[in-house]
Amino acid sequence: MSSLRPSPITPSVDFDRDGVQHGFLRLPYSRDDSAWGSVMIPICVIRNGSGPSALLTGGNHGDEYEGPLALYDLARTLDPKQVSGTVIIVPAMNYPAFRAGTRTSPIDKGNLNRSFPGRPDGTVTEKIADYFQRELLPRADIALDFHSGGKTLDFVPFCAAHIRPDKVLEAKGFAAVEAFSAPWSMKMLEIDAVGMFDTAAEEMGKLFITTELGGGGTSRAETVRIARRGVLNVLRHAGIVAGAVEMQPTRWLDMPSGDCFSFAEDDGMIETMIDLGEPVEQGQVLARIHSIGRTGAAPQEIKARMSGLLAARHFPGLVKAGDCTAVVAVLVD
Repeated sequence: MSSLRPSPITPSVDFDRDGVQHGFLRLPYSRDDSAWGSVMIPICVIRNGSGPSALLTGGNHGDEYEGPLALYDLARTLDPKQVSGTVIIVPAMNYPAFRAGTRTSPIDKGNLNRSFPGRPDGTVTEKIADYFQRELLPRADIALDFHSGGKTLDFVPFCAAHIRPDKVLEAKGFAAVEAFSAPWSMKMLEIDAVGMFDTAAEEMGKLFITTELGGGGTSRAETVRIARRGVLNVLRHAGIVAGAVEMQPTRWLDMPSGDCFSFAEDDGMIETMIDLGEPVEQGQVLARIHSIGRTGAAPQEIKARMSGLLAARHFPGLVKAGDCTAVVAVLVD
């Protein structure tokens, strides 16, 4: 029996009622401009009888837009007559960050995707994490959490699942990724999985997939099309929405070790030497970091520690020491 206090978040929707409901997760938040105010996180529940349940989320980071665009659209257009089971849609999980267009919350600087399992008596971000951990994830048979690179990274557009100890769940995850039908599909390795939504779901034994669809703090027509098609494909694959999966060609990538990642060791101006999706050879220069404090200094070269293709890169023109500058992935035959 849990010793945690109840969540302070109150849903205005009934998760067990058939039909379409548009409402909020209301989180009390007393502040200077609203003594008895609340954070109002939009939520949609579409239910039609018994069947599997999907939890669809975007805006885990507030500067990533393909997921919110696809999910606000899905909440508006999905016909409950086409549904067998339940679809829970939260287009902007970290709503304060989403409203501000920032990766982390402007209220407490919380990174929601590093805040799980959360706390019901913690910060605003921790309270949101706790509600998903204890109230929403347990309801889901499958979870799809949309991400892109935000303002600081750019990716080849891919859907991903993690390598898992449970090979049955791993295979189901890869099958769902294939159904999503992004141009690229990834067997994903995290730099640090502690506190992630992904980790929380997987530790519950849930089927969990995610995406990285471009980046740069905006969206593109192509990546939004991929997101809209992909979410419907996953729902059809799961047997929740009627219709055939609209399969598209995909190429599988793997992140076999930490050698995938490259990091800046100095501040400066970054010069990308290879474009996304291009082949990479071990030892090849991926980027150069130019000193901006004085003239005459030789640039720092960032070299690939493995062969593959460039799957992600630093997006802004300036870089700080410790920033991830590039990710190399390996094509899987």
